[in-house]
Amino acid sequence: MGESCDNNMKKICILTSGMSRGSNFVAIHNFIKTINLPISIDYIFVTDANAPIISLAKERDIKIILFNSTEKKINSFLIDIITKIPVNLIVLAGFMRKLNSSFFKEINVPIINIHPSLLPQYGGKGMFGLNVHKAVFEAKEKISGATVHYVNENYDEGEIICQKECDIRHCKSPEEIARTVSSIEHEIYPLSVIKLLIG
Repeated sequence: MGESCDNNMKKICILTSGMSRGSNFVAIHNFIKTINLPISIDYIFVTDANAPIISLAKERDIKIILFNSTEKKINSFLIDIITKIPVNLIVLAGFMRKLNSSFFKEINVPIINIHPSLLPQYGGKGMFGLNVHKAVFEAKEKISGATVHYVNENYDEGEIICQKECDIRHCKSPEEIARTVSSIEHEIYPLSVIKLLIG
């Protein structure tokens, strides 16, 4: 299991992919720093050396751990590293790989994710990023939003932690929906992290 932290500082590690712009990471990091909480983001695991999140992490002196997203033993690789570092919470930010049962057995800390829809609507395999917003747009939905949830072995099926909706009637494209929902993500993801770590 993840090594526990003995002091008052709560430790976060982030799992992400090369597709991530890093906006949710920045929103969480900035919120923590703004209100001066005893929380730190110590590690970011990322699958692409050219991912935009890497420069953002370096600017903030956060350690980057690169790993191969096509590696068949990706779960065992992550287990081997994460069980050796102090961590209180694992935060997914654009992480596209499925975590298997052995990961959840070995990593005995909460794992959370944010999804750009009002789950259980528009969730599941293949429903990520703009794919979600295209589906919402094509269905002519008037309301969308974002959902923070615990992660389990099935895509987007973990217990909901926080959910907030937004009016998208003004949106003329999936890209406009994405921008509107993104502002909701940047609001509720940091708040959910704080709630879980501090109460």
